[in-house]
This record gives sequence, structure tokens and C-alpha cells, in this order.
Amino acid sequence: MEKQTISFRLPSEQVSALDALADSLDRDRTYLLGEAVQAYLDTQQWQLDQIRAGIQEAETGHVIDHRKVKAMTARWKRRK
Repeated sequence: MEKQTISFRLPSEQVSALDALADSLDRDRTYLLGEAVQAYLDTQQWQLDQIRAGIQEAETGHVIDHRKVKAMTARWKRRK
């Protein structure tokens, strides 16, 4: 995979924390930043996939009636 260099600014405290973590894990700053970016991208992609799936379910009529949801939550409140 081709790699590109990017740069961005972080507060000094975050850079220090990143360097301390990298040192404790015997990794470099670049590795940790790459891992962090990948985790962020994975999370955002999962969220978009879930939103698209929910929209598709709604468009095909696979939804729960609002009255049923209210009845379910009312039962949950009584259990406390």
C-alpha cells in the first residue's frame, strides 16, 4: 500500500502523552497515530453502515409502531 506523509497540529500535552504511550508500548509515534486513525475510520464506517441499514429497513417497512415502543418502555420503567 502506498503511503503518504501528512502533518497536523496537536496540543503539546497530547504529543507528550502520545510519546509516553509509544515509549511504554515500544512503538513509535507514527505507528500509534496510524492505529488511531484506522480505529476512527472503522468506527465511522460501522456507524454509516448501521445508519444505511436502518434507513433501508425503514424504507421497506420494517419498523416498530410508536405505540408498541411506548408500551415496551413503560414496562421497563415499572420493573425498577
